Amino acid sequence: MIDEDLRVRLADLGGFDTARGSLAGVVVVDVTRVVAGPYCSMVLADLGATVIKVEHPDEPDYTRTFPPLLEAEDDSDGPVGEDRLSGFFAQYNRNKLGVTANLRHSSGAALLEHLVARADVLVENFRPGTMDRLGLGYEHLRTINPRLVYAALSGYGQTGPYRGRPAYDNSAQATGGLWSMNGPAGGPPTRVGTIIGDLAASLYGTIGVLAALRHADATGYGQLVDISQQDSVLTLTENAVVAYTTEGTVPVPLGNAHPFVRPYEAFPCRDGFVFFGGYTDKFWRISCELFGDPGEYEAHPELHAMGDRFDEEVYERAVRPLVEGWFADRTKAELEALAGDLVPLSAVKDIGEVVADPQIAARDMVVETAYPGFGDLRTFGSPVKLDATPPRTNGRAPSTGAHTAAVLRELLDYDEAAIDELRAAGTI
Repeated sequence: MIDEDLRVRLADLGGFDTARGSLAGVVVVDVTRVVAGPYCSMVLADLGATVIKVEHPDEPDYTRTFPPLLEAEDDSDGPVGEDRLSGFFAQYNRNKLGVTANLRHSSGAALLEHLVARADVLVENFRPGTMDRLGLGYEHLRTINPRLVYAALSGYGQTGPYRGRPAYDNSAQATGGLWSMNGPAGGPPTRVGTIIGDLAASLYGTIGVLAALRHADATGYGQLVDISQQDSVLTLTENAVVAYTTEGTVPVPLGNAHPFVRPYEAFPCRDGFVFFGGYTDKFWRISCELFGDPGEYEAHPELHAMGDRFDEEVYERAVRPLVEGWFADRTKAELEALAGDLVPLSAVKDIGEVVADPQIAARDMVVETAYPGFGDLRTFGSPVKLDATPPRTNGRAPSTGAHTAAVLRELLDYDEAAIDELRAAGTI
């Protein structure tokens, strides 16, 4: 870990809030791109780590070109050194310092080795074997820094027959089982509408890094954190594995329905849909009293037992029509007001409604970052709420190589002649 004075100086380079975070002093070298990897290191940065994003000087993270794109407000280059700012890139790379290094050059590889010598963590998401071919694999880097936590995120992991296959998020959704379970009832398999394989791998990567850091603090030795997108997706399939291994049941798409819990799905209302989960005996009785006619509950004694409501024939014949009748002529807002804190009912909201949601505002889950020359960018906040060391979420994403010279000077003690030489050689 770096000392407090150096931590503050490095934070100042990025214009970050220098209040101490839970991971203050931890240095992370981030050689990832796109989402599976950048999101992991972003979470670490939010928690106070000094994250140094290393990109190829001529081939930087290509999500810098992903929409939505903010155009510069004038003819000058913006603070990110480009005339357009990708909101996609900015969201996953906030709070990071930007350094360039061509790792295919021997001098670029040496620069990364020097960074690793001062670091606690390295995160990469290349295909297995790529870092070894560059001479920068875990077995080599651990000789430079035995405390190094080396997190490798990939499609299929560092072992197994698929390890060398190229993979995207959809590859993980397809081979992890999630795709086969998702979609309308009776319809074809459907991918989850977000890059859940990338996101899950990043979050598991964060968990692995934090566990390995604690081990390194206790023993003085780091370790390899091997995260597979396929593995990560498999763990999101709820009870699918145990249902198959115990009963031989293969889950199929069910739309918005649950395999056995009823009622527990989306129901139409006057201006959209609501999720209603009043399946327990307690919630069912309260729901009948809130939404139904007087005496509704007593009028249907055959529906009082949860097990009876779970029966598919009873549900389709009696329960569903009852619930649909409750909701049909009421709006989402009316239904939420009626339900209040008494039963689980939530409006199905589009992202515009979510951004305007007072609960989201109360939890600081949409945050604003100023990008001079571009305006303010609003992105998601941090779901990790810590009362003593709250995450920082308002740091800007760096331009390509914005902090290269400063990091080399401050962290690695390079002089100006050495930096100029690297620049002239095309290494940075």
